[in-house]
Amino acid sequence: MSEYRRGGRNNFSTFCSAQYPGFANAKDRHIATILPPQRSRFAAWALVLIVLSLAAGIGMREPMPPDEPRFALMAQHMVESGNWLFPHRGHELYAEKPPTFMWMQAAAYQVGRDWRIAFLLPSLLAGLATLAFTCDIARRLWNWRIGIVAAGALFACVQFGLQAKRAQIDMVLVALTTMALWALLRVLLLRGHKSLAVVGGFASGLGTVTKGVGFLPLLLLPSAMALRRFLAKGNALPSLAPMTILALAGFVLGALVWLAPMLFAVLGSEDPALHGYARDLLLRQTGERYADPWHHVQPFWYYAKTIFTLWLPGALLLPWLVPAWWNRIKRRDARFVLPLVWGVLVLLFFNVSPGKREVYIFPALPAFCMAAAPLLPALLRRADVRGVLLGWLVLLAIAAAAGAAFAWLDPHSRASAMALKRGLDISVLQALAISFAVLAAGVALVAFVLRRKPARAVVLGTSILWFVVGFGVAPALSEDSSGSVLMRRVGERIGMEAELGLVAWTEQVLLQADRPVREFGFKRAVEDQWRDGAAWVREHPSRRWLLVNAQALDGCAEREQTVAVGRSNRRDWVLVPAAALHGNCGDSP
Repeated sequence: MSEYRRGGRNNFSTFCSAQYPGFANAKDRHIATILPPQRSRFAAWALVLIVLSLAAGIGMREPMPPDEPRFALMAQHMVESGNWLFPHRGHELYAEKPPTFMWMQAAAYQVGRDWRIAFLLPSLLAGLATLAFTCDIARRLWNWRIGIVAAGALFACVQFGLQAKRAQIDMVLVALTTMALWALLRVLLLRGHKSLAVVGGFASGLGTVTKGVGFLPLLLLPSAMALRRFLAKGNALPSLAPMTILALAGFVLGALVWLAPMLFAVLGSEDPALHGYARDLLLRQTGERYADPWHHVQPFWYYAKTIFTLWLPGALLLPWLVPAWWNRIKRRDARFVLPLVWGVLVLLFFNVSPGKREVYIFPALPAFCMAAAPLLPALLRRADVRGVLLGWLVLLAIAAAAGAAFAWLDPHSRASAMALKRGLDISVLQALAISFAVLAAGVALVAFVLRRKPARAVVLGTSILWFVVGFGVAPALSEDSSGSVLMRRVGERIGMEAELGLVAWTEQVLLQADRPVREFGFKRAVEDQWRDGAAWVREHPSRRWLLVNAQALDGCAEREQTVAVGRSNRRDWVLVPAAALHGNCGDSP
């Protein structure tokens, strides 16, 4: 391409028009501008801010519910037991998710020897990888400027930062699905080497054994087949049959990374628990959970609410983006058509199932950002679009200021009642008030100084948001929400020589225990846990205690003889000594 650059912008546009017939339209020529030095400097500084803001606070907090303690607990078990093939929650096998994400956490610990960093590191790295793949495919389809815009648009959406700063599987899943899209789009639209089809399939297969829906990028191939005649006048697609075979081969290889050793171990064992584990994970937690879910049942409009909350501020631009996308679709520009069709298929796929969670549609977000990026430079010339983005920042600043005022000026009425309900100390409210005040001031300042450059203001405002969450909000909530305060109080009350058992427990309680703990199953019926727990305590009544969710006390212990140790995550917890146990606790009626 260097010969076109030497000839100036006209020849560069000629090159783009030759590669993509739809490019020659005058309305699209702004896409071909080379990134000028000033924008290069801003892009470099923005990249540094994005990385630092996503990493902000790593190592400063403990795993917090709902999912983080569970995965950290299983990763810890892998390291301590040496059994990396079958994840365990306590002594029970955990068959709800494959172990890939926990492998990453355990491997991060093996390198850094610090669980506070290790449990968050996979999500951070996956978030950065997702931005890199999004930027690179947009750069290849258009140019560097559009690549940077695509990554900035993705970073600015609220859901992206939330997942990159949480130790949940979904950020790693999205990194793998975006990698698969990156590889398959390169083959489909840029005549990339066919080996990239194997790479895309492998990423999709590995995504499937990370979370069951990792196969979704492969839907791009039948979509391209169905649209081949429609796109023929705009973009000639390569032969799809060989690419599909290679992608499926890569998919099998990626899935076998875990499936092969797991099935080999299960088929070579007579342990019914392992056979039940394989059946549950491969059948019940996949197809059955999709077709007939037993939780997270939501109405059909649930994902519209998700888009217009968690995909902000990008969702605010849909009134302008949708007509612009439709125009590009009518021009048969495959660079827009394929990512948009795939993103819509993802939304439809998850909307068909009655079970819905906001993270399910997260894999579609990078695809929509890819398709939006080439249009954003022109849209940002419009005063109404700039006003909407500045309005978003003003709204964010006002919300943060209101939160600060609520926590600071009303610490002993509604705010304290809410804190008491969650088991939070009043000092936590004060820390939150300071964090919200800093966020409000920072976002308001950015909105004022960069009011003529709202896109930059949004990126910087989003960076401030994640800096404040990482260094302020999350550490303030950590001790109470993670259960570390509760378990420290338990350890002080029973002394270091005592033994502790758990009944009706949560993952964070086991994770934060300061000693080896005896538990009696997590998914077992509470009465069965009581029966075994009571028998265990009576073997050595002078030194054994049970820590129990207070709601599970009825019929097994005298409340007057238990020891209240506090509230955590909306649950009251009590210590139960042998003297408090009923004689028939856990016996069948």
